[in-house]
Amino acid sequence: MAVCVAVIAKENYPLYIRSVPMENELKFHYMVHTSLDVVDEKVSAMGKALVDQRELYLGLLYPTEDYKVYGYVTNSKVKFVMVVDSSNTALRDNEIRSMFRKLHNSYTDVMCNPFYNPGDRIQSRAFDSMVTSMMIQVC
Repeated sequence: MAVCVAVIAKENYPLYIRSVPMENELKFHYMVHTSLDVVDEKVSAMGKALVDQRELYLGLLYPTEDYKVYGYVTNSKVKFVMVVDSSNTALRDNEIRSMFRKLHNSYTDVMCNPFYNPGDRIQSRAFDSMVTSMMIQVC
């Protein structure tokens, strides 16, 4: 079960963060924030290979006792971070990858909106409902 989805700007500030149990929201903000260091390490380790690569899925960033944190980076260096419940063993890597693709497509739709100012927080209802359905679908 995906418990937190975050979209982080190129300059490492959050554009969108949604978590399911609201009482643990601060914990998920911290997990997303700490995962940015791992994302930067993986991106710099890939170096020029990442520029040539079409798939920008970073895979598992780090596991904790209760959660697993996955990452994805777009060509414009916007980062997607997803926190998944560790108890869900049926969730495979290719399913996480397809969830990131759906998230990326929805993010692209938000960016194509002429009324959206790049760099502002994402407040799109369509994007929010897609994230909510993605969290429910994984349950």
